[in-house]
Amino acid sequence: MASGTLIGAVAQIPKGEGRTFAVGSRRIAVFHTQSGEVFATQGECPHQRGPLADGLVGGTAVICPLHERSFDLRTGQGLGAECGSLQVYPVSLGRDGQIWVTIDQKH
Repeated sequence: MASGTLIGAVAQIPKGEGRTFAVGSRRIAVFHTQSGEVFATQGECPHQRGPLADGLVGGTAVICPLHERSFDLRTGQGLGAECGSLQVYPVSLGRDGQIWVTIDQKH
């Protein structure tokens, strides 16, 4: 059985794209890669608060749509100079294709 907060079905996020979801008082970005993996991060870029779910997804990285900052979706680490890092959240898929995200309330 999956744990965390149910946010919806993976089928609602086309492969290679992201979507923004509200989880409690937070906005998170959930990405569905071309290979079928699912990742969850904070919803906004730390640079200028760009909407990360609108960014380009390639492999396991996302590029912010505002200023082209790149981040590794697995770790949250910035992939260039002065990128900073993202908060990443554990995500799992239920057998029925439902996405579950675990948010640590301390962050």
